[in-house]
Amino acid sequence: MTSASAAAPPPPERPVLEPDEISRALTRIAHQVAERNKGTDGLVLLGVPSRGVPLARRLAERLEQVEGTPVPAGSLDITLHRDDLRLRPARALERTEIPPGGVDGRTVVLVDDVLFSGRTVRAALDALADVGRPRAVQLAVLVDRGHRELPIRADYVGKNLPTSLREEVRVLLEELDGEDRVLIRQGAAGAGA
Repeated sequence: MTSASAAAPPPPERPVLEPDEISRALTRIAHQVAERNKGTDGLVLLGVPSRGVPLARRLAERLEQVEGTPVPAGSLDITLHRDDLRLRPARALERTEIPPGGVDGRTVVLVDDVLFSGRTVRAALDALADVGRPRAVQLAVLVDRGHRELPIRADYVGKNLPTSLREEVRVLLEELDGEDRVLIRQGAAGAGA
């Protein structure tokens, strides 16, 4: 037997959010964003690559359905602001797309798939400071799995999902993966999102 054939199969994944639950969570977040901000005037949504970008676009569509006016959405690359650059292999830069009108004086809603340690959000705040000075910054996440290392909290959460550090949370989205699902599985100690 070769070592490849002796390798254990990956641990089973169990679904925690199905497509209809993801859709409902985004609709609920859209209503919360509109209510908290008294509409959508002056809002900009910026998704954190990779899965935050399609989530931001979906959220913008739902906000337009709720409020009847388009909400600008774009993306914010955080690669050069990450605090683990020296610990991990080189990463490709993602696209930053700031909608026309920019972010100065506007309320920016950062959108990401999973909130874990808070380090991605910290990097996003640093990257945002490079592109402008928003009036306010809010955070929307599909899943909050806990285990914060920094004092960061989401304003809008699709699902709070208490996890152990040994569990991995995988978000699959139609735009990138061909399906919508959130899965959880046992992984190595310190497993991330």
